Amino acid sequence: MEELQEKSLHRETVKVDISQGKTPLDQLDPEFRLAIHCADEKKAVNMIALDLRGIVSFTEFFLIASGMNQRQVQAIADEITEQLKKQLQRKAVRVEGYASGEWILLDYGDFVIHLFDKEARDFYDLERLWRDARRVEMPSDTARV
Repeated sequence: MEELQEKSLHRETVKVDISQGKTPLDQLDPEFRLAIHCADEKKAVNMIALDLRGIVSFTEFFLIASGMNQRQVQAIADEITEQLKKQLQRKAVRVEGYASGEWILLDYGDFVIHLFDKEARDFYDLERLWRDARRVEMPSDTARV
C-alpha cells in the first residue's frame, strides 16, 4: 500500500501543447461584438473571449472580464444589458449575481458573459477550467469592434 501511495505522489508532469489558432473577431455575431465593445467602453480589464463551439452545446462563446470594484462590475453589466437591448433588441435570458457584484453572469443563450471583481476571478479561474477552448482574437483597441 505504501508503495502505491509513493508512486502516485511522484507523478511526472506532462506539458500539453494546445496549438490551435484563434477565432477571428470578424467571425463573431454582432451581438457578441457589441458586448465586447460595451465592456471596453466601461474600462473592463483583462478581457478574454473563448470560442466554445465544438466543446459544449449550451453556448458558443464566453466573454470573461474584470472590473476594479463592485460598482464597476455592475456598470459594465448595465452597459452591456442596455446597449444590447437598445441597439439589437436582445435581452439576457438570465442574469445572476448582480446584487453582490462579485461575479455577474449575463446569459444571452448563444453567448455568456462573466464579469468578475479581481478576487472572484482569481478564485474561480474560468480560463483554467476552459483552457481547451479556442481564444478569440481580441484587437488591442477593442473600441474598433
